[in-house]
Amino acid sequence: MIEMLLSSAPQWALTHAAPLLVMVPLMLAPLLALVPSGRVAWLISVAATAISLVFALILLGIIQSPESGGEVRYAMGNWLPPLGIEFRIDALNAMILVLVTTIGLLASIMSYPTVVAEVRKEKTALFYSAFLACFAGLCGVASTGDAFNLFVFLEVSSISTYVLVALGASRDRRALHAAFNYLIMGTIGATFFIIGVGFLYAATGTLNMVDIASKLPALDGSRTVQAGFAFIIVGLGLKAAMWPLHQWLPNAYSYSPSFVTMFLSATATKVALYALIRFLFFVFSPTFAFEHAAFTYLLMPLGIAAMVACSFQAVFQTDVRRVLAYSSVAQVGYMILGISVGTAAGLSAGLFHLLNHAMIKGALFMAVAGVVLTYKGTNIRDFAGLGRSAPWTMTAFAIAGLSLIGVPLTAGFQSKLQLGYALFEHGWWWAVILVVFSSFLAVIYVGRILEAVFFQPPVNPRKTHKEAPIVLLVPLWILALANIYFGITTEIPLGLARDAAAAAFGLEAFR
Repeated sequence: MIEMLLSSAPQWALTHAAPLLVMVPLMLAPLLALVPSGRVAWLISVAATAISLVFALILLGIIQSPESGGEVRYAMGNWLPPLGIEFRIDALNAMILVLVTTIGLLASIMSYPTVVAEVRKEKTALFYSAFLACFAGLCGVASTGDAFNLFVFLEVSSISTYVLVALGASRDRRALHAAFNYLIMGTIGATFFIIGVGFLYAATGTLNMVDIASKLPALDGSRTVQAGFAFIIVGLGLKAAMWPLHQWLPNAYSYSPSFVTMFLSATATKVALYALIRFLFFVFSPTFAFEHAAFTYLLMPLGIAAMVACSFQAVFQTDVRRVLAYSSVAQVGYMILGISVGTAAGLSAGLFHLLNHAMIKGALFMAVAGVVLTYKGTNIRDFAGLGRSAPWTMTAFAIAGLSLIGVPLTAGFQSKLQLGYALFEHGWWWAVILVVFSSFLAVIYVGRILEAVFFQPPVNPRKTHKEAPIVLLVPLWILALANIYFGITTEIPLGLARDAAAAAFGLEAFR
């Protein structure tokens, strides 16, 4: 399909795909604020995300072609780096761009009925304006090759996200407190990150990430570089909801509009993790003594703590969205653990789980959005009996839930299996035991929900059969079936993850 797209695309699309992927939603975002109709704003957002997906697939195809050399470089305004800003696409961010744009399109398609139900009518167009700005910011973070430009796009997406979360106040006033908490924590994270970038600029005199990377080996013992590294890890760790910097996430996911929760859970933390990986493996290097120490004494313990502690917290939650929110932090722990191995196999496993988790949580929160829309409840007791009254919605939820646990023949099982291989190869057999234990806790907290859905009578015996709208069910089942398909054949997602890991370690092919 990608080969067909490349052969049929006009030359201008092939040449300018990298900036257009970001510019289309970014330019449409302010225009949506002027659109009088919420339905028109929804259709424009669907079109914008679809166009961005096409450009992301074009970039992936170019990256995979032998003549590209494995990367696409685009100098903005013909100002060549390091003086100018460039968009630099390789196997790592091509994978992330396809993920963000695919989820963005599916989220846009399912959004309209939930936005109408949960956001005030006069703010619908503004809501979609903020969504496109957030979407463009995430794509920009995953495209740019300039450290300061990455900060700018990170803030474009973050500020838009604060607005999107706050608009949930129409349904639950606690969304305002969640948005304010998110704003404070996000601002602290952004401040730490830009201070770290400032330290790197002071040491190297450049903001281009490739240029910084070329100068850092001569500065391995520099305290300025080490301070910059520390600030960047904390700043991006906070954005990625790395334990214990995750305190903003449970409330943000629980009280924001259902569409926002679904989109953020599948994309925002993933893009922040991408940025962290970009600095750990492309700007800095695992061969640096201070980074190797960070892997062993910081990232690995925090990843394990997230897996276990947040899985325990998820077990004791009564609200389904909070169960899934704490589960998200635990799943970030799996990814951090894979990264902390510091090998191509570990990074590949972490990226593979990143892709699969986006599909899993996207499906789970989309199903929850359908329940909120049709039955107005998010407590586990509100889900009682829904297996009979909303079988299509809850069967898709069950498939994604089993994938979250890691049941064989699901995508979640495959990524945990790859993580186990990487840990055994590195000699961390004890960490495999903790991964299995965390998965056992997932059996408990997902099992509690599925028991209520399929084995308990409804709270209201006269509850009528009512499914989510078809516009929500179609993207929901696309993600649910993807969890099964990629649980059987892992060629596409695992291939993307391995290509990205090979690029990070300068390998021609994964090994």
